[in-house]
Order: sequence, then C-alpha cells, then structure tokens
Amino acid sequence: MIGDKKVLFSGMQATGNLTLGNYLGALKNWVSLSDEYECFYSVVDMHSITVRQDPAELRRRARSLLTLYIAAGLDPEKNCIYYQSHVSSHAELAWILNCFTYMGELNRMTQFKDKSAKHADNINAGLFTYPVLMAADILLYQADVVPVGIDQMQHLELTRDIAQRFNAIYGDVFTIPEAYIGKVGAKIMSLQDPSKKMSKSDENPNASIYLMDDADTIRRKCKRAVTDSEGVILYREEQPGIRNLLDIYCACSGKTSEEAVKEFDGCGYGQLKEAVGEAVVGVLAPLQNRVKELEKDKAYIDSVIKNNAEKAQYVSTKTLRKVQKKIGFPERPRQ
Repeated sequence: MIGDKKVLFSGMQATGNLTLGNYLGALKNWVSLSDEYECFYSVVDMHSITVRQDPAELRRRARSLLTLYIAAGLDPEKNCIYYQSHVSSHAELAWILNCFTYMGELNRMTQFKDKSAKHADNINAGLFTYPVLMAADILLYQADVVPVGIDQMQHLELTRDIAQRFNAIYGDVFTIPEAYIGKVGAKIMSLQDPSKKMSKSDENPNASIYLMDDADTIRRKCKRAVTDSEGVILYREEQPGIRNLLDIYCACSGKTSEEAVKEFDGCGYGQLKEAVGEAVVGVLAPLQNRVKELEKDKAYIDSVIKNNAEKAQYVSTKTLRKVQKKIGFPERPRQ
C-alpha cells in the first residue's frame, strides 16, 4: 500500500508487436485502474532475453512499447512506467529469491516445458528461473494485486508461495499478492484459428491484427478471417470464427453480443467482416496518431524513462534493503 491506495503491478515483454488482443484484453483496461490503484507498469525487457534477441531490435521494441503505454492513455505522472532493466533491484531480489525457491517448484512450471519445446537449442537457466524474476518484479513493489491471464496464474501462485515462505522465516516482509479480478478484457482469438488466442508471436501474419497495422491491412485481415459454411450470424460456440468476429466488433463498438447479432440479422459474412474492419480501424486510428506524435517528442519520452526509473528504483530499493537486512547482508554505507 502506498498512501491510501493499494499497489498494482503488471508488465509486458518487449518482444513481437502488440496485437489488438493485447490492447482490448489488457492495455485498454489498465488505463481505468490508475484512479483506484498505485500502478507500476514495466516493460519487462529482462524477461525478453531468455530467448535470443537482436540487440538493436530489442531496444527499439522496448521504446515502442513504453510509448504505446502512454499513447493508450497511461499517464506517466499517475502511473510508474519504466524499463525493468533500468531498475537494478529486480536482478538483486531475484537472486535472493532463487535461494528460497525449490527446483521441484520450477520443474512444475508448464510455461518452462512449453518454451523448452519451442527453443530446444537454447534451454537456458534464465528460462528455468524466469518465474523467480517475475516474483521479484511483483514483490519489490509490495503489490497487492496483479492482473494475470490463465497462462500466468501458475507463476503468481509460485510468487505467493515464495513470499509466504520468506515471511514465515523472517517476519512480515512481503505483501502477499492477489490476482486482480476486475473488469475482464475481451478475449480475442486468432483470425485464422479461432481455437487459440491472438498472439504477437503467431507465424501467420493474417492471424493477428497488430496495433500499428494501417487501415488497409486491418480491413484485408478481417476479410480473410476464418468463418464457416453455416451462413448465419449467431453468437454461439459452434461458430467460433463468427463468435470471435462478434467479440472484436463488440469490444470496439461498445455493443453487446445480443445487439450485434440483431444488427447483422440477415447479413452475409462479408458484411460482418467489413463492419468489424471499420470498427477496428476506428479504435486504432487515434492510438496510432498519438504514437506518431509521441515518437516525434524524443525529449519527453526520454524524461519519462528517466523520471519513472528513478521512482521505481526508489520504491523498490526500500523493499530490497529490508530483505537484505533480514537475511544478514552487511549494511551499506550511507551515500
């Protein structure tokens, strides 16, 4: 808790291009949380290097992601928006927490198994201890809540276990974080395979709408979206492609699924796809324009990076020093 507000932590990796699913499912909802919570939103670039990255590309993507946070409406005066790699406390606490995490716990992480299968030539220790760094990210800021998807829930449970284990030995050091259960963002599925989530790492370029796709690209991708041969527009599980297009339309237009089905009653799939494309273009155009404005103001983005990193370092160092004292590290001379 900072002041009267509970603390919320979240972050995104600086890899790949953010999709419409990332925006509608997470980023858009983050904006409304800053009134209720003290929010820390990290560009988690340290997590990104468990997979080999092109250095120049990683730097570019990290800056682009931080700029997108602001363009989406996150005020850097009200929210702490920063690069994980600029705050040394993350790495320092992660090492300490490694010593309070059991190999068996890390072996059970399904994401490690999945990523190991995808990157069999680079199964590194960072990939294995990734959840411990994630625990450090969260515990450093004494986060009360963490918005997580189902795929990250196992990591949050491990974070809670590590924090409770440490507290049992050394007293009340860490806040035990809870999963944030608030307004659920739209779950947007792949346009080419509606059985799986829209992903920034999908190899099929037509499967995902990226936030910086131009209007013509967005319309073309919507037109190519997988549907079915039933020829009727209903919101039901038996028609996953149509259901996904309706979800996208509703998330972009603010309408309910019932209203959308009524609107497209008697229409063909082509008309639905066209309407979805226009709705997406309408939502993303202001965001894209704001990104372009911010990219021109290099001095402003640089000042946000510097000031927010200093704030994150200050808040996180208080937790880190407390932990270091508890475990018996020698006290540092005052600066």
